[in-house]
Amino acid sequence: MYAYNDIDRRIVAERVTQFRDQTRRYLAGELTEDQFRPLRLQNGLYYEKHNPLLRIAIPYGQLSSKQLRTLARITRIYDRGYGHFTTRHNLQLNWVRVDRVPEILAELAEVDMHSIQSCGNCIRVVTADPLAGVSPSEIADPRPWAELFRQWATLHPEFATLPRKFKVAFSGGPDDAASTRIHDLGFEMLKDTAGNPGFRVWAGGGLGRTPILGRMVRDFLPAAELLNYSEALLRVYNLQGRRDNLYKSRLKVLVQSLGAEEFSRRVEAEWTHLRGGPLTLTPERIAAVMAHFAAPAYENLPHCDARFELARRSDKGFAAWVASNVHAHRVPGYAAVTLSLKRPGKAPGDASAQTMEAAADLAERFGFGELRTSQTQNLILPDVKKSDLYNLWQEAKKFGLATATVGLLADVVACPGGDYCSLAYARTLPVVAEIQARFSSQTELADIGPLRLNISGCVNACGHHHVGDIGILGINKAGEEHYQIILGGRSTAPAAIGKVIGPSVSAAEVPEVVARIVAHYRACRYPKENFSDTLRRIGISSFMSAAYAIEEQTFDNEREVANG
Repeated sequence: MYAYNDIDRRIVAERVTQFRDQTRRYLAGELTEDQFRPLRLQNGLYYEKHNPLLRIAIPYGQLSSKQLRTLARITRIYDRGYGHFTTRHNLQLNWVRVDRVPEILAELAEVDMHSIQSCGNCIRVVTADPLAGVSPSEIADPRPWAELFRQWATLHPEFATLPRKFKVAFSGGPDDAASTRIHDLGFEMLKDTAGNPGFRVWAGGGLGRTPILGRMVRDFLPAAELLNYSEALLRVYNLQGRRDNLYKSRLKVLVQSLGAEEFSRRVEAEWTHLRGGPLTLTPERIAAVMAHFAAPAYENLPHCDARFELARRSDKGFAAWVASNVHAHRVPGYAAVTLSLKRPGKAPGDASAQTMEAAADLAERFGFGELRTSQTQNLILPDVKKSDLYNLWQEAKKFGLATATVGLLADVVACPGGDYCSLAYARTLPVVAEIQARFSSQTELADIGPLRLNISGCVNACGHHHVGDIGILGINKAGEEHYQIILGGRSTAPAAIGKVIGPSVSAAEVPEVVARIVAHYRACRYPKENFSDTLRRIGISSFMSAAYAIEEQTFDNEREVANG
């Protein structure tokens, strides 16, 4: 994984010193709240409902065990002993003190971490496929390109005050595990007919109150032109994006207003001035960064491991965990493993200091000391020998990290909601707890199969409710918390924005509505047909009727057709 060089460390150290003085002046009354606001946002510090919140950056979700131990220590000393992993790889601490934030940033800097550009109207922390480098289906490892982009984007003076926040993702292949189409700018790795790397470029995606999928603005960008083209696109946005209306200032609005073709034409025109210029990535520079992502010292192992296969056949609990939490690996004899942060009764994505230390231990014992954070709010060990999986599972269970629900209905993706967030209209965590309690049977979850449920407490969509198979959006209805139900979303290829199916319901009604939707799916599906395919085949109105228990619908006919 990438290790900071002297330039990186000097930049971060200077930023810590700078923010320490800014904080001192603010607390001394030398800076007003309005003057301090942009300074703290540039360093990841929000003022939330109950307390200041610090958002720590984890670029493209990659962590070393040493870094995770530091996060655990910071969580224990400066917060209340737990943190929240977000849908954008970051770790949020909800209970920090403003006067101690400079100390936190100084500790982060010691392990090559920071919170720069995790907030504010700037290029945010870049995200990537959580299985980058190990997925058998990827075209190429996107991490070196994400790192090159990070280096270019960090503290870029021209793009420090964009019209609005700007989110970027890199995907390694056609399955788009990085969800590039819901980002302002997405790069999907490709190779041309000669085998040269490049990207399909998507622009103008985003969720929030106006969910839009990104449009393709270039079908192949040579990899060496990554930064030249990015600079051209950012310049068009910076100059032509709206600043007079907060709700119309994202890139997606500019792309929609111009049309993807005209937006692309303007970017291409700007690119002609930059193409082949100083930002062109030379083979030497690319090779230097790629060297940081060289494969670890894999052993030469057989594809099948007899101990693993025997354990899977003889232990149903282990088999269930393997089926949901273990992922294919490009190297024979290895697997990637999700350490679930979705233990029932705990907020999705929350991890205590002890849990973080346990995960760091597991990474060192069973991997190469490396972890990933995922957009689905879990941790991943990317390189585990199949022969170690049974022992890893037993150890992970001791720390509540082996919940076998990854990709299933109980693997809920959620924002903190009204319990913490000052923007939220409704709470999310009690609703999640009720849904997880309703679907607590491993057998039932396995029978339902892959099904993503996302919930957000407001239209800002931090829980990505637009792209869940089932999405839930908290709203305020006459002063009371209500929830809209959305169906048919998907963040990976082929991406889709879900649709609201009808009137909102109360918190108490949500679990039963979800149960009726799931029951309708199970009744109507063809063998091995997933939720989205069933929804597409029989139509959203059928699910709407089921969700609201409208009696006049004739579901029996649909079931006869589906099961016949």
